Amino acid sequence: MSRRKQNRKVFTELEVTDAGAKGKAIAHAPDGKVVFINNAVPGDVVDVQTTKKRKSYYEGTAIHVHTLSRKRTQPQCQHFEVCGGCKWQHMDYKYQLEYKQQEIVNNLTRIGKIKLPEITPIAGSASQYFYRNKMEFGFSDSKWLTMEQIRSDEVIEDRNALGFHIAGMWDKILDIEKCHLQQDPSNAIRNGIKAFASENDMAFYNARNQEGLLRTLMIRTSSTGELMVLVQFYKEDVDKRTLLLDYLKNEFPEITSLLYVINSKGNDTIYDQEVICYHGRDHIFEEMEGLHFKINAKSFYQTNSAQAYELYKITRDFAGLTGSEIVYDLYTGTGTIAQFVAKKAKKVIGVEAVPDAIEAAKENAERNSIDNTEFFVGDMKNVFNEQFIATHGIPDIIITDPPRDGMHADVVKQILNISPQKVVYVSCNSATQARDLALLDETYKVTRVQPVDMFPQTHHVENVVLLEKR
Repeated sequence: MSRRKQNRKVFTELEVTDAGAKGKAIAHAPDGKVVFINNAVPGDVVDVQTTKKRKSYYEGTAIHVHTLSRKRTQPQCQHFEVCGGCKWQHMDYKYQLEYKQQEIVNNLTRIGKIKLPEITPIAGSASQYFYRNKMEFGFSDSKWLTMEQIRSDEVIEDRNALGFHIAGMWDKILDIEKCHLQQDPSNAIRNGIKAFASENDMAFYNARNQEGLLRTLMIRTSSTGELMVLVQFYKEDVDKRTLLLDYLKNEFPEITSLLYVINSKGNDTIYDQEVICYHGRDHIFEEMEGLHFKINAKSFYQTNSAQAYELYKITRDFAGLTGSEIVYDLYTGTGTIAQFVAKKAKKVIGVEAVPDAIEAAKENAERNSIDNTEFFVGDMKNVFNEQFIATHGIPDIIITDPPRDGMHADVVKQILNISPQKVVYVSCNSATQARDLALLDETYKVTRVQPVDMFPQTHHVENVVLLEKR
């Protein structure tokens, strides 16, 4: 027996008391250590098989439930738990929101040591399923088998899969019949592609051997009703590529933008690849308060369009613009927040590290007839300097929406040097947000906090904080 298996323990009848980081449920072992459980709900009483032991905690899986929590609900998706996504489907949405807000409070107070005002209740999502506007799926010629399939006498001849990567296994794909994250015709397109490709002997990708034809599929929908489909091929095969793309064009005439990529490199990312338009436009449009944003295959846009609108309204409200302010929008992306607030500001300056995003921001501003925005490209910690401020003016308000890692320490330092009256900090990671707020605390007081749920059925949560000078 391996040493790893010898270290595994079974704890019986543990009461699950809380939900913690990364959506794990929390209980306590008889020795007092915390047990992080990947498949339980607060209020459950469970037996747990440990999978990992550390100095101060265990990780484990519930293998038997003695008492079901009142906070549970029936998951809608047939792939729940096997898929690895939507890990909170078994928790009633009311409680999902409670634990997300609790995580925000815990991170800001424990990590940031921030004295908080009364927090506005989390803004829940009107749509708890079918809310994503972008989904990416992988092809595989050796699909992941569930334990039920392995234990059965069923002979599984068709091993092709089109679905999601199994968590922590880069070369394993779970075949998906119905995903509850993206509205129709997403499921019909994915299932149609899989059936058509199998019938026409198109080789599904083998990631370990790096061979096959069909590699990935991306589907984007928009609030305007437009639809983008991108098929990534591992190699060029003109006949089969044309056959599949013609099938999509004819079977799903609602597709606005039909694209493909030929990618024979070691990873699936398309950001360094040529995207070829096979039919229709090479882009689709999103709309928000009469503003139209061009979305191409490589564009970043918030993946929950309806909640993005709520997030941006909160951001604009926190800024409290009167029309006379110079606003800096840091990590502006394609300039959506900058343009959304521009009509209530004197001038908005957007800064972003990705050149393509800045070009899209400029194009969108021109399309929307917005003439009081300027966009600049560069690494934030280098571009956002004293010369830049002298050229473009001292901001009255800074809006910052950094990636999960938060702001670079030099950016925080420069905000303190500039000392605008207000900072509106939008974050997808309240832990790094809390770290940054602690650095800003010498000059700024947190006066408003508003969590926003962008991703129902998951533990992820956005948070907007307003800081005002002390």
